[in-house]
Amino acid sequence: MPEVLDLFTELAAIPSPSGEERAVADVVSAYLRDCALEVDEDDAGARIGATAGNLYTRLEPTAPGTPIFLCAHLDTVPPTGRIEPVVDDEDVVRNAAGTILGADDKAAVAVMLEATRRVLSERRAHAGIELLFTPKEEVGLIGAAAFDESRLTARHGFVYDQAAPIGEIVLGAPHSQSLEATFHGKASHAGMYPEEGRNAIVAAARAVADLRLGQVDEYSTANVGVIHGGVASNIVPEHCMFVAEARSHDERRLADLVQEMMESISFAAEMSDCRADIESRKSYRGYRFKRDDEVVRFAADALARAGQDVRFGLSGGAADANVFNERGLQCLNLANGMKDIHTPDERIAVADLDAMVDVTLALVDAALA
Repeated sequence: MPEVLDLFTELAAIPSPSGEERAVADVVSAYLRDCALEVDEDDAGARIGATAGNLYTRLEPTAPGTPIFLCAHLDTVPPTGRIEPVVDDEDVVRNAAGTILGADDKAAVAVMLEATRRVLSERRAHAGIELLFTPKEEVGLIGAAAFDESRLTARHGFVYDQAAPIGEIVLGAPHSQSLEATFHGKASHAGMYPEEGRNAIVAAARAVADLRLGQVDEYSTANVGVIHGGVASNIVPEHCMFVAEARSHDERRLADLVQEMMESISFAAEMSDCRADIESRKSYRGYRFKRDDEVVRFAADALARAGQDVRFGLSGGAADANVFNERGLQCLNLANGMKDIHTPDERIAVADLDAMVDVTLALVDAALA
């Protein structure tokens, strides 16, 4: 079987934008079966509009202790071209084709698979290990949300989905709310009867200009990421919509920020003699761990065993850990050395791939009684 670098480059070379995970899921399933593990794929794919469901397998415990689960997502943000993973002169894996590499999160997939192979081949004692590989994480943690978490025996889990140096333990991630604002104006001929029109794009633009975006405060961010409107340059646009989000580590601040955004949208529509319909919905719930929580102590112990300097931090993004923590499990996100994810300069050092295999094996050891 391939070592972690060979496995990672094989997986990374397979395009798997959200919803199109079939090819990479097949490779992962084949790898697990080669390890003599049974792989179960649930029906989430059909339910969430993906070509693959959640992949789940388990290693029955061979020693007393605390069972753990490991989770990584199979999808990536959309590549804009070919993916040709290469190792440069500094032993860093990059995409020679100039688009994303897909280390987010295939580096974690490869590490977890390789660590599992070593547990089995070395007959390492463990208290039970479960593996879960999810689709459609990048577009809202959808695959994890569709998984029946009652199937997990373990109550403690780990994802490797933080682009930071190895050793960082993510103690908290934000709550998030999405907003879809649709502006309704009135169409008219832009050259002959402009005064009869009500420009929905102008209303939307006024709203966006009034919103507090970016780093709103030390706990909160906001963004407008999508906007659509109009049909032709000679027609005063009757409709325009945009999609925004707000995030905060403080749930009350998030509620206040969302309310402020909704009021700004409504006011901008009124000022433009338009109407705004606003749909607001929870994207995901945040979480916060304490340093003495058991799952954090396991991670800190494992990182120290693997020779890593332990650090604690907060994340501005979400991961599948958000889903499992909301459902009552303890799931921790660990940094795995990825850099510049979601960009053409995305990369990961070969040494970090190897190091995360060691961290994973140390987690297995730390969970023993």
